[in-house]
Amino acid sequence: MSETTAPPPSPVPDIQTVTWAMLAASLRQGWRDFLAAPLFGLFFGGFYVLCGIGLFWLTQSTGQYYWLAIAVFGFPLLGPFAAVGLYEVSHRLDNGTPLNWGQILGVIWHQKNRQLPSICAIIILIFLFWSFIGHMIFALFLGLSTMTNISSSYEVFMTPDGLMMLGVGTVVGAGLAGLIFSITVMGLPLLLDREIDFVTAMIISVKTVASNARTMLVWGGAVAVMLFAGMMPFFLGLLVVLPVLGHATWHLYRQALR
Repeated sequence: MSETTAPPPSPVPDIQTVTWAMLAASLRQGWRDFLAAPLFGLFFGGFYVLCGIGLFWLTQSTGQYYWLAIAVFGFPLLGPFAAVGLYEVSHRLDNGTPLNWGQILGVIWHQKNRQLPSICAIIILIFLFWSFIGHMIFALFLGLSTMTNISSSYEVFMTPDGLMMLGVGTVVGAGLAGLIFSITVMGLPLLLDREIDFVTAMIISVKTVASNARTMLVWGGAVAVMLFAGMMPFFLGLLVVLPVLGHATWHLYRQALR
């Protein structure tokens, strides 16, 4: 067989019932994997910490604080990118395979020839759509406000228009985050683990979430709360939160799809 020959497609996995015990076990295993390979977790988490600090510096320098608000709501949408490397670390820990920097980063690089870039492109499009919608929501509710310097006039957000903007923005942002969560929570680890097309992976992921709506809603909420908590102290909490959640998601995938 030549090196260019594509591997045969993997069978479609069966969706299992996701229990509360699975969620708890996944978090414990995620924490265990982080402690077993902390440098990898800090490496992947550190990338997002630097991005977050960069965004904060940009908004401070320009005085355009609405950019930071858009980034904070949209930042979790890009979290799945770092998770790919964390999935591979957990995969290797499960199999007892040595953790080699070159091989792990090489696995991520080789995804360019598989289906993963397609789903990542969808994530980017949704993030760009959120950035556009965020600006539209701001313009709709505060575009005609007489207090144009919102960087030094935070009370504008406490006006009826400001509160309405925050409410609508939160609902729209939560909806888009829920969409990303539904197509990636099982879709990304599935694409890394098996030879399957990205459309099928997204469908399976959405079906898994839909068939386990209550537990997956709690999982998604827990992920959102931990990510936002990790972003509070200048994004530094993501150094731990992001890798633990990435490892935990891999273990949840292994239990939910067989």
